[in-house]
Parts: sequence; structure tokens; C-alpha cells
Amino acid sequence: MPIIKHKDQRVAILLDVQNLYHSAKNLYNARVNFNEILKTALSGRKLVRAIAYVIKTETGEEAAFFEALTKMGIETKMKDLQIFPGGVKKGDWDVGIAIDAIRLGESTVDALVLGTGDGDFVPLVDYLKGRGRQMEIIAFGRSTSAKLKEAADDFIDMSADPKRFTIPIKKSRQRPALPKLQRGERGSLETVKTIKNKNNVRN
Repeated sequence: MPIIKHKDQRVAILLDVQNLYHSAKNLYNARVNFNEILKTALSGRKLVRAIAYVIKTETGEEAAFFEALTKMGIETKMKDLQIFPGGVKKGDWDVGIAIDAIRLGESTVDALVLGTGDGDFVPLVDYLKGRGRQMEIIAFGRSTSAKLKEAADDFIDMSADPKRFTIPIKKSRQRPALPKLQRGERGSLETVKTIKNKNNVRN
């Protein structure tokens, strides 16, 4: 039987960004529409906290993404990507998400929504259900643990409507570079036009 989501429920939404990001990229070659996830997960109820758990890389190219999450009303918790000797990289928030979920679940909220397909969260879901909390999962069903689906009070399968929950990755169209002028050729507009015409004939 479907669970009841009434408007007076206090809800916390915890998003495992790495898990959702890789699922969307591998399954649909797309980015995640976090705004749509937030709206769907909340389902008209009272939002207490929405937290996105992210990994920060050395390049810092994620800054614009983090800013976009904040504008949506989603808090971001960052952790540096760990690089071990030999080049092995590690970055996960499993323990941090579990701790926050228990803190919120035992004090502040009626329902928790976890945005992840990771089966490692099954014990957490079982524990908080035992404490009387409504536990919900939102993730891409095609890459979600079957045990996690079974453990949750409600599972929202984003794979049922991927266009709604993803944003296509735009392929950047690079303009072809102009050919280098040979020694003795002047860089005039006519010269450039002539070279372009030659290229068009070849193509």
C-alpha cells in the first residue's frame, strides 16, 4: 500500500550527489536535475533541511554547481577528494550522511528522503524506520540496490521518467581554427577568405 504524505509532515532531504551524478551520466549521459528532485521528494510537505553531500576536486571546477545548489535552497557539505599513493582516488560521504540522518531522524523530522541508490544505506533505513520515521528513497531505479528499494517505505524511481530528472549534456561546438598563414602571405581579409574557400573546396 502507498504511504501517506501529508502537508504537515516535517521532511529532511539528504542527497548523495556522487551516486546520483554517476548514475545519470552512466545511464543517460546527462546531468541531474536537482531542482526537480527537491520538488518531487518534498511533495508539498514542510522542508526542514535539504543537504547535498559533494566532493571537491583539485581544479575547483564545481564552484558554479555548488552555487546553483545553494540558490535552490540546498545546503552543501563539501569534502576534498582523497588521492592515495599510486593514484587511487576516494570520495564518499556514507558515514557523514548516516550521522546527519540519525541526528535529524531522532530529533527534528517525521520523514527522511535519501537521494541515493547505494545499498550500504539499508541498515540506516532499517534503524530509522524502527525509530518511527518514514524512510523514502529517490534514485534511478536501474542503478539502485534491490534491497534498498525493499527496505524503504517509499521508492521514487527516476528511471521511470528520466527526461524529467535529468538535463542533457550539451556538446560544445568548437569553431575550426583558421589555418596559419604561410611566410610571405599577408593577414588581410582577402587572404583569409581565399584560404577559407580553398578549405571549402577540399571539404
